[in-house]
Amino acid sequence: MIKIKCFEFNLFAENTYVLYDETKEAVIIDCGCTSAGEEKVLSDFIAAHELVPKLLLCTHLHLDHILGNAFIHRTYGLSPKAHRLEVEQIPPLDIQMRQMGLHASGNTVPVTDFLNENEPIRFGHSELAVLLVPGHSPGSLAFYSPADGFIISGDTLFAGSIGRTDLWGGSYSMLISAIQDKILSLPDETLVCPGHGPSTTVIEEKLHNPFL
Repeated sequence: MIKIKCFEFNLFAENTYVLYDETKEAVIIDCGCTSAGEEKVLSDFIAAHELVPKLLLCTHLHLDHILGNAFIHRTYGLSPKAHRLEVEQIPPLDIQMRQMGLHASGNTVPVTDFLNENEPIRFGHSELAVLLVPGHSPGSLAFYSPADGFIISGDTLFAGSIGRTDLWGGSYSMLISAIQDKILSLPDETLVCPGHGPSTTVIEEKLHNPFL
């Protein structure tokens, strides 16, 4: 059974996830830690639970979701994995930061290993399905566990809201279609773990999300 730990990091209040099972193997998703304090919170949790990080996954490559990738690479030797369209159509971290009026440190780790839809992600005794859910960004991904009934939705679907579509490669029509086809089609009780804010469920968003 996969356990989920969520951390809220950086000035964008981004959700960073650590998933792990009884083997202690773990995956880190959307690492957004920026300060030494946030890095310590994450590494202390990993050490306290004797976890062995095996993969660094990215739902997408917007700056708030990748600010901690260099720390993970430096600490655990992992390189980020994302969809190829993110690398091809999203500016590098330093350019994004400058465009947002933030200081660009240049401390980045390039994505050279790509994730594709329907290629399973395995760690320990567990498996995640990769779903392509474009719209918030051109190659946005979600990570779904049918066995444990949850999906890491990135910035595609939130509790009571949806991802913005006014950034690089965004598309409102593609986003709505992806949510309806890939997420709302999952079992009603599926737990939705978004890139910002509290978790929700598929049925909650079907019934009450004003955008859907």
